[in-house]
Amino acid sequence: MALLERTEVAPPPPEPAAKPAAGVVGARRRFLPTGVLLALLAVLVLLPAGLVLLAAFTGRVPRPGNVSFDLTVVNFSIFAEPEVLRAFVNSLLLAVLATLLAVCIGGGLAFLAARSNIPMRRFVYLVGLMPLFLPSYVGALAWSILASPFAGLLNIAQRDLGMSIPINAYSMPGLVFVFAVYYSPYTFLLVHGAMSMMNPDLEEAARVHGASSGRMLRRVSFPLATPAIVGSAILTFTLIFENFPVAQVLGTPGGVDTLPTFIFRLLNATPSRGNESAAIAVVLVSIVVLVTWWQHRVLAKRSYTTVTGKGVRARRVSLGRARLPLFALVVLFFLLSIVLPILALVITAGQTSPYTSSISDFWAPGGLDFTSFTDVLADDVFRSAAQNSIVVSLAAAAIGTLLAFVSAYVTYRTKASGRGLVEAVSMVPLAIPAVVLGMGLLWTWLVMPIPLYGTLALMVVAFLAVQTPQGFRGVASSILAADRDLEDSAVMHGARRTRAIRAITVPLMRTGLLSTFVLLLMLSMRELTVPLFLYTSDTTILSIAIYDSFENGGALREAAAMSVIYTAFMFVLSSLPRLLDRRRARS
Repeated sequence: MALLERTEVAPPPPEPAAKPAAGVVGARRRFLPTGVLLALLAVLVLLPAGLVLLAAFTGRVPRPGNVSFDLTVVNFSIFAEPEVLRAFVNSLLLAVLATLLAVCIGGGLAFLAARSNIPMRRFVYLVGLMPLFLPSYVGALAWSILASPFAGLLNIAQRDLGMSIPINAYSMPGLVFVFAVYYSPYTFLLVHGAMSMMNPDLEEAARVHGASSGRMLRRVSFPLATPAIVGSAILTFTLIFENFPVAQVLGTPGGVDTLPTFIFRLLNATPSRGNESAAIAVVLVSIVVLVTWWQHRVLAKRSYTTVTGKGVRARRVSLGRARLPLFALVVLFFLLSIVLPILALVITAGQTSPYTSSISDFWAPGGLDFTSFTDVLADDVFRSAAQNSIVVSLAAAAIGTLLAFVSAYVTYRTKASGRGLVEAVSMVPLAIPAVVLGMGLLWTWLVMPIPLYGTLALMVVAFLAVQTPQGFRGVASSILAADRDLEDSAVMHGARRTRAIRAITVPLMRTGLLSTFVLLLMLSMRELTVPLFLYTSDTTILSIAIYDSFENGGALREAAAMSVIYTAFMFVLSSLPRLLDRRRARS
């Protein structure tokens, strides 16, 4: 009994901690890739946009240790000022008129190149694309040389000939013309693709029932291309409505203010009026979103399917007696969009005197001296800007292509939770004008505790943010076209998924990835608006150097020389995919 009484009962062992359910673990694993991507995209895109929105509804601009959450709508009272209303009307009128003209030019060239019997159709196709080689702000700078009211080369030539037709680039018609010329390639590319793939059955039916060629085009061909026409029109409207450089170069001297130039002026005022500029930016974004929504409403009402599995080719439309006059108009557009602007830049680069009273002055002894090109190439400022541009553009293109590939792969090749959000957030910058995103990026990286401001790394981050939609769409089209069965077969035979991607999927997508890389490289080289908010003397890139030189009239020769070199480099850059494809086809 005593023994029994002294016996102690051992306490039961502790129960093991409950393990998370298998479903919860699986959900976490499925969300991990999208979670990482969404966090990265949020820092790149959503945070800058959010700070602009916050600044619009508060009384203080976001600064380190000075982020206010005291909400107010007083900033929107700026819309009661006549200058803002005038800028809004100018922006809207300019975007509508320039879009209509750009769609007519691009759509007409697309029809001539894709569906007509016009002479030299390959040349017509190149004419439709060539304005892309000349960045819009370089085109604007060239037309400021050609058509300024008093010292423009075209006006000087007119005086030499005894003519007095007013040509003024510093006006609403001048802005409409320049915008339409350099944004027409967007319509050309989209409409040319639609017309090239169009099934001709409905057109043949219209012919059988007695419709003339003109009536068939009006009632059948162009209506069937409505998605491409409307899509390109919305894209063009958005790009023109938010454009800052062209409006600044041509509009400001003529007193034609737009919302982007007004925002920029508010930010550079003393003291800076950042909250009011953010309020204007919110309205700017709202209009872009509204127009995009309207596009979806219009296209959702009807079906435009014309491409089927039937192997047919649309018949070429005979232009009749209009064949040669239309070709002459194409040549005229080529002269106005490419030849005259580049010629103006070359002449300005060689001009020895800033004052010209007659075109004959250029042919006088010592009238032209092209040593400015060698001076520019030897200039430390140009070399530094060119080196910065190359480094930033290559880094942005490489990282942007990688980010786009990962985002598109997660979206279209995995079952990760929230993959649709990755695509949605990637496309957000399309709805945010560059002037707005530049402002948001400036505030973001002043507030963030990461010391990127004043470094080339910030330029790379900014370009990644701006070009996320283009990169995602470029890679997505390639990844959807690549059959995933080969990759899955490699995994079934024991290869890791990452190895299968490297060995099979990436080589299959090589052309698409290369095209996306070159596209992002060109966009980075062309970008001006966003760097204007972020650059310092140590991080000046080529587009900024050209813009600053043109703003400073004393450096006009050097700026023109830089523009010519810059345009030549862009032309070579745009030819790389075709050259590499030809080399690959021969090997």
